[in-house]
Amino acid sequence: MTILTRLDEHASAPANRFPLPVRAGIGLKSQHYREILESRPDIGFFEVHAENYMGAGGPFHHYLQRIGENYPLSLHGVGLSIGAEHPLDEQHLDRLADLIERYQPASFSEHLAWSSHGGLFLNDLLPLAYDDTTLARVCEHIDRVQTRLRRPMLLENPATYVEFSRSTMDEASFIGEVVRRSGCGLLLDVNNAYVSSVNHRRDAYAYIRALPLAAVAEVHLAGFAEDRDDTGARLLIDNHGAAVDAAVWQLYAQVLELIGAVPTLLERDHDVPPLALLLQEARQAERLLERQPGQTQRVPR
Repeated sequence: MTILTRLDEHASAPANRFPLPVRAGIGLKSQHYREILESRPDIGFFEVHAENYMGAGGPFHHYLQRIGENYPLSLHGVGLSIGAEHPLDEQHLDRLADLIERYQPASFSEHLAWSSHGGLFLNDLLPLAYDDTTLARVCEHIDRVQTRLRRPMLLENPATYVEFSRSTMDEASFIGEVVRRSGCGLLLDVNNAYVSSVNHRRDAYAYIRALPLAAVAEVHLAGFAEDRDDTGARLLIDNHGAAVDAAVWQLYAQVLELIGAVPTLLERDHDVPPLALLLQEARQAERLLERQPGQTQRVPR
């Protein structure tokens, strides 16, 4: 029995309260809770980091419940450690399933990375060796996630700074095979594609063209920090702490020409600015989305 067959048997998720609209969204930050409820900004959706809401109650859930009554939610995980060598943490997966049952988000996504080993949890998203052994393990883990959650998940392409010499396939081919075998969707992080391509001295557009673009269900945009490596070459750090760079905006426009308009998230996790500035950046993405064939002018709330 194939992984895809098992997914078909178990992926009958309950109906979402709101579908994810083909608009721009922003991350939901606690410093903006009250302002969002008071002003009801015209934004397509909010992304929520799953691990911030795995407690049973408290103010975070109070505000998320109220905001989720009026906006679609995209749930984004950072702690499943999809690429780890050991089995998935079933307690973590249970908490994630409870959260999804409680809020019925329009989508759930996780990273192609690992962040735990031997019972230790690391505050980072670490790269994988792209070989047959890793491929089988990642597909097995995605199968377990999708079966437990009763819905397909989206897998996000990583930002990387080093690579394994033992890899036997390139990253785009690896992701394509994961998508084909598991039936998961792809969260295309354009900033990650740009960061990794600069760091590894590759063509970001060619990398994106090689991905399974038909599986893209959501796009991420973010800012990066810049440094220099030991040779003096540019080293980009995916820190989500700045506005989207002009080069990433240009690459995003090229992506939309390839795949058409898809829901797009503006990420900012550090040095979070006032809500008005995040909404302004989201509107920049929406102007590009609205240029795509078949897109209509958005209706303000």
